[in-house]
Amino acid sequence: MPKRGMVRKRDQGTDSDKLQQMEMLLNLSQTIAVMDSIDEVLNALVRLTTSEIDAERGTIFLNDAKTGELFSRITLDDELREIRIMNTSGIAGWVFQANQGEIIHDAYQEERFNRSIDEQTGFVTKNILCAPIRTAKGEVIGVAQVLNKKRGRFSKSDLSLLESMTTQAAITLQNAQLVDQAKKSHNKELEFLDLVSNVISELDLSVLLQRVMQEATRMLNAERSTLFLNDEKTSELWSQVGMGIESTKIHFPNHLGIAGKVFTSGQTMNIPHAYADLNFNPSFDKQTGFFTRSILCVPVVNKQGKLIGVTQVLNKKGGPFTDEDESRLRAFTAQISIALENAKLFDDVRQMQNYNDSMLESMSNGVMTFDENGLIVTCNSPALRMLQADESAVVGRKAEEFFVETNSWIVEELQRLNDKDESYLAMDAELLVEGNSMFANLTFVHLLDHEQQRLGKMIMIEDISSEKRMRSTLSKHMDPTIANSLLDESEDILGGKETTATVLFSDIRSFTTITEELGALGTVNLLNEYFTLMVDCIRAEGGMLDKFIGDAIMAAFGVPLQHDDDEDRAVRVAIDMMKTLTAWNVERAASGKPPVHIGIGLNSDHVITGNIGSPTRMDYTMIGDGVNLAARLESACKYYKAQILISDNTYKALKGTYKIRPVDRVVVKGKSLPVDIYEVLDHHTEESFPDLMDTVSYFSEGLHCYRKAEWNRAIDKFEKALSHHPGDGLSEMYIERCQLLQKSPPEGEWNGVWTMSEK
Repeated sequence: MPKRGMVRKRDQGTDSDKLQQMEMLLNLSQTIAVMDSIDEVLNALVRLTTSEIDAERGTIFLNDAKTGELFSRITLDDELREIRIMNTSGIAGWVFQANQGEIIHDAYQEERFNRSIDEQTGFVTKNILCAPIRTAKGEVIGVAQVLNKKRGRFSKSDLSLLESMTTQAAITLQNAQLVDQAKKSHNKELEFLDLVSNVISELDLSVLLQRVMQEATRMLNAERSTLFLNDEKTSELWSQVGMGIESTKIHFPNHLGIAGKVFTSGQTMNIPHAYADLNFNPSFDKQTGFFTRSILCVPVVNKQGKLIGVTQVLNKKGGPFTDEDESRLRAFTAQISIALENAKLFDDVRQMQNYNDSMLESMSNGVMTFDENGLIVTCNSPALRMLQADESAVVGRKAEEFFVETNSWIVEELQRLNDKDESYLAMDAELLVEGNSMFANLTFVHLLDHEQQRLGKMIMIEDISSEKRMRSTLSKHMDPTIANSLLDESEDILGGKETTATVLFSDIRSFTTITEELGALGTVNLLNEYFTLMVDCIRAEGGMLDKFIGDAIMAAFGVPLQHDDDEDRAVRVAIDMMKTLTAWNVERAASGKPPVHIGIGLNSDHVITGNIGSPTRMDYTMIGDGVNLAARLESACKYYKAQILISDNTYKALKGTYKIRPVDRVVVKGKSLPVDIYEVLDHHTEESFPDLMDTVSYFSEGLHCYRKAEWNRAIDKFEKALSHHPGDGLSEMYIERCQLLQKSPPEGEWNGVWTMSEK
């Protein structure tokens, strides 16, 4: 013990006191020597020092060499807590660094006193006695501190006694600290073994299998391990991973051998002597020259409880596999299934990314993506060609660095997108590329994640320069042949003008109910398939598709180029649309899908055609009363229980022969003059409209009587029509109307005109 820690004989008191102190120190050594944990040693030492020195409280701080901290453990509210301070902080830090004891008579007047511990514990420190804890070799391993002398003040004798007690306990404290550190290291090692499956964070499947087998082999001190996965298509177990041999693809029926039995039974097998087990198949040993002694094989089960493979470990070094090995491998293997699913998901995502990349490269339109900071992330080949730039000069640059001067408006549009929730289109926009003007349609879109959070932005660039612009625009509205003909003649034809055309409107019945049943994705798929079929019918007769209005279709015949039979073309298209729909509904019924029903209205009249819109958004379309009446007739199909209704204008202009019956003389909503309307029936079959000619004949007679206000005779004729075709909704409607007119006769002279109150 250093001389400075010694106390003069005169200060030590009587021989009796010395003997008593020696006995106390001996008892101290014996008491703490039998303790197992460092917490027990610390508590015992604190208890004895505070008692012997007659203090209120004591603390033992030990030094943590790794962190440069003094730490102590105290019990507060029945909970063990650890206090840590820097080994240079406060009185304790000063004593530790100076390697000499210190007596503080007024703690709160001492600058070195650290009040933070008092603030944490609520204790009020009055005076302090603090001594370094030294080993027999003089190494300082911590600090002992007692607080608040109960009677009087701390003295040099108290300091000497405290140093003697801590020196006596130093070796035990040091050993206990080492044991504590060893336990922590051991616990961390066990945690590592439990979580060694974090190899499964590897997302590449082939690399994952290799790492998993390496860890299983190392963990169990074995010679080889293999993970076999089940191929559901071939009912085989396969692997490309084997430790200690070259990578070879192995596959065999998933019920053969040890691996097959474990896979089919779902039970672990631990075989100490492989060749003595009847389930062992030695053929693989013969192929490779490997000699299998012992086998541990466990099933691999995914989170749904489904067997997806087995893990097999061979030849434990030093003896057979133990129960502990079995438990560790099961715990390890439990994580493998998660890894495999993650790797498969990653593989699917990577394939999707490759698909998307290929799709972007195959597009004729340019696509550029940006992160939220405006940095260009990707630029596909068409965009690079349009912008006449190399990828290295585009990707990685900020938008404002690439789109400069004349093209800087694109940066402004990207910034404007921040305040918009939906994409928007800039049409006929001009970009300056290498000194030349390029005209394009630019679509600005938000990129969203699965939670609809913004990830960045995208620009889609459609080059519409010169003839390509016109050809692209017109081919979306009409048959490509007509578009080419227009372009060959003149672009002036696209100016607004008045012309005669036959307008077609169609609409799906009960579409709201369908959308509720199918959901968003199902509705979109249905519309895409439906529109494809209907547009093919329109283009087959040289019609122009004007637009889609929700689930409705608007088309025209006679614009922008006229034919001498545009009315017949329109009627033939309506008939073809119905026949195509009937065939499609047969396919849908076979797949358990509900049928789709539509109504079609046709009208021939004067319309105004041309490019209508703003400088940035234009649409080649038609407007006028002729268009409105076609829409009213389509809507009237529901009222008249019909599928194709045409106006008198269209009917009179037809050159061909069709199965047509008169329907009504009606004033539609928003009009003052009546119009005769007719129903086209050529799309019907004997099954859908039995006895068509007889039914139409009786119906026509009934309509004649109706227009003469002969209600009873009209009802009789309509009932005869129903006897031939009970499903004729139009005859049923007229019977109800005649009965209504019988009860409430029309005022004034009856002219057979019916006024519709609905659109």
